[in-house]
Order: sequence, then structure tokens, then C-alpha cells
Amino acid sequence: MNESRNPVVILMADDDPDDCLLAREALLESQLTNELYFVSDGEELMDYLYHRGKHTQASMSPRPSLILLDLNMPKKDGREALREIRADPNLRVIPVVVLTTSKAEEDIYHSYNLGANSFIVKPVTYSSLIEVMQTLKKYWLDIAELPPEGNRLP
Repeated sequence: MNESRNPVVILMADDDPDDCLLAREALLESQLTNELYFVSDGEELMDYLYHRGKHTQASMSPRPSLILLDLNMPKKDGREALREIRADPNLRVIPVVVLTTSKAEEDIYHSYNLGANSFIVKPVTYSSLIEVMQTLKKYWLDIAELPPEGNRLP
């Protein structure tokens, strides 16, 4: 584990408040001490990333090191948001893990085709969710090298 890393900011885009609460609890139980932020739909996700609307204050909406993205959200779904993120040179370096209830092969294929870094089906039980969050923490926060905070292309 690399202790010298800067704090990692995780942004979860999910419209289900219960899923967000369970994810927060599972991440805490997994001893994740990083900053965790939530948005409830694809439009709010893009507002957060571009510091628009209620997310204009950058200190309240820090650049995420990792995005957990639900596919099925209102206003703008995860697929549309992923397409926009990957089209922007300043955002495309942020790893995006699709975390969704969908098991459809079409969604899996389409997510990877749009540039998702991983596709995980949301577990049904809380204990399984804790395992998933521990695995996410182990891989994305302990093993993988994430782009530096504030990494913007010139």
C-alpha cells in the first residue's frame, strides 16, 4: 500500500438514496477513509465535474480520483454521462467504475465501448456489497496508480 498518496476523492453517481447509504456504510466498514461525494443523476454528475449549478464552489466539489457510476438514472443516464466524460480531454483520465443493477450483456459491452474502466453488478446482500467495496478499495486505492489530483491537460 502506498501511504504517500494524496487523499483520494470518490464520486458516486446513483439516484437511489438507499444504495448510496449502503455504499457509504460499506466503504466505512471497509475502512475507507477517503472523501466520498454523491450526486443523484447524470446531469448533477456533469454539473459536479464542471463546477456548475450547486457545485460551483470547487472546494465543495473536489475533482474525483474515481467515479462509481450507476447506469439507470433520471435526467441523464450513466451511459450519456460516461460518453461526455470520455469526450472531454480533462475528464477522460478519471477512472469510471460502472456499479449498477443491470446484468444485460448489451449494457456491459456498451459501457466498456464507451470507456468504462470496470463493470460491476451491484450485489444483492450487504455482506456482498462490503466485499465489493473492499475489493474496489484494494485495487483502485491501494494497487492502481490514479491520475494526480487536479490533473488537467495543457
